[in-house]
Amino acid sequence: MSLLYPFVLLLWLPLLWSVWRQNGEGDGPMAAFRPDLYAKMHISSGMSAKRRRHLLTSAAFLAVLALARPVLDNGTVRVKQSGGELVVAFDISRSMLADDVYPNRLRFAKKKFSILLHYLKSTEVGVIAFSRRAFLVAPPTRDYGSLRYLVEHMQTDDVSARGTDLAEAVRAGAGLLKKGKNRALLLFTDGGDGDDLNEAIKAAKEAGIRVYIYAVATPKGGVMRLPGGLVRNARGEPVVTRLNSAVKKLAEETGGVYRPYSLSKKDMALLAKTIEAKWHGAKREREIRKQEELYIYPLGLALILFLTALSSLPERKRSEA
Repeated sequence: MSLLYPFVLLLWLPLLWSVWRQNGEGDGPMAAFRPDLYAKMHISSGMSAKRRRHLLTSAAFLAVLALARPVLDNGTVRVKQSGGELVVAFDISRSMLADDVYPNRLRFAKKKFSILLHYLKSTEVGVIAFSRRAFLVAPPTRDYGSLRYLVEHMQTDDVSARGTDLAEAVRAGAGLLKKGKNRALLLFTDGGDGDDLNEAIKAAKEAGIRVYIYAVATPKGGVMRLPGGLVRNARGEPVVTRLNSAVKKLAEETGGVYRPYSLSKKDMALLAKTIEAKWHGAKREREIRKQEELYIYPLGLALILFLTALSSLPERKRSEA
């Protein structure tokens, strides 16, 4: 047997101290009255304070033990799963704060990601964020609810970083994906500010992944609104950032799909269908651990002891000699 969260056992120490302090000698109403008066007012419950204290202490320990999740390890088993893996990469360079897409490019991309998860069925999804560097937001999982929460609360304190390195995003995505044929990378980006995509294309081909591009920008462009105000050039004029349509080549060269932004939800439905169609019927083996949960036993016993400690048991009558 092992504990999934052994550190939770530390919670037992303050609980132990609290129970013993509350029921310790000299505490309670007995200390406020003379012994003869207290004896007249007190109605015996049939259980000594010491016994009640021991029951509450034991119940507290068993409850904490249940929270630590005791499990019985039954080894590992290999299972086959359908579908593939998709890493979604969010461009968080400061150009993604442009307002040509309401409310800005980055927040629009987050909303589209949430819609995309609604249409995915058999895909493990991981998330990264990138500008000049890439960092992990979530490893591949099918827990779409957690992914929505993590992306919505994704830390973008470094969103003012200048420049977009698409090759870095591809390398980071490839490193997160497991080896196999059913792998893909989806970029939410405005295309960055460069036309040379050879390094990114080379990295994608070497990793054997398809790159899908969802362009979150317009040819007309917009101004970037940072917390300190608009981004301006040396002459004090607002800087306008536009869609870099050259990024389309990255999707075409790697067997992916390029899609311009749209206000309709149908584009995410079509994108999800297109991605999953590539690995339709594919099977992947995965090793998982077989564990039997045992928390119900200490939890049930803790409840019994707790109710017993709170109950008033009838006092036994002693026969007079």
